[in-house]
Amino acid sequence: MRSLPRTNTAVAGGVPMPVPLYGAHRGGPVPCADARRLPAVKFRLPGRRDRAAATTVPDDAADLTPQLVKATGKGRPTPKRVEAQGRRPGPPPPPPTTRKEAYKRMREQQASRRADTRAGMARGEEQYLPARDRGPVRRLVRDVVDARRNAGSFFLGVAALVLVGYFIPDPAVQSYTVFVWFFFFLAIAVDSVFLGRRIKKKVLERFPDQPHRMKGLVWYGISRATMIRRWRFPRAEVPIGADV
Repeated sequence: MRSLPRTNTAVAGGVPMPVPLYGAHRGGPVPCADARRLPAVKFRLPGRRDRAAATTVPDDAADLTPQLVKATGKGRPTPKRVEAQGRRPGPPPPPPTTRKEAYKRMREQQASRRADTRAGMARGEEQYLPARDRGPVRRLVRDVVDARRNAGSFFLGVAALVLVGYFIPDPAVQSYTVFVWFFFFLAIAVDSVFLGRRIKKKVLERFPDQPHRMKGLVWYGISRATMIRRWRFPRAEVPIGADV
């Protein structure tokens, strides 16, 4: 004889009814009689937030700026299609079909690279400078030269004046022109001596642990000092009288 599950008696509408305590029928599991006293279990699907957390009222003193920014989006208007396409690089040009077209395109690329190189050299960027102008030591020498007034900077003006004096048919003027030319060369020589000493002093102060070819650095500074300040290349980066 088949055994029946254990039951308990409950009253429903005045009529006693058996209530199973545990066990399972053929149709599936049956909860026990004490199931109504157990806490309810909530099943939450992944990706869904709790309503209590969503409806929590924030504190008045809390800073809600990050939440507002995140909620409103990326913080800037979406650009129009025309503007986005204008900023987007276009498709690469098709390969040249003729030798003449390939040569023309190569010349255009070379001209563009030369223009970029000249602009970088004028700004004093290291990657565009020639080998003789690269390095922090050479930059320091240029700053020392550009921070003072050099007698060699007036070379072209005095040379033009002397040339005009030679064409004047007056022996007195020509003799004065010779004296001016001689004294100017003497002033350049004296000024170059002081400039060379200043370059050596500054280089040894800033870079005492590095070996230097002082003769080459001094000649580099003197040759730059003979140019007009506006025509110096790379261009001057410090004003006259600056403490280098």
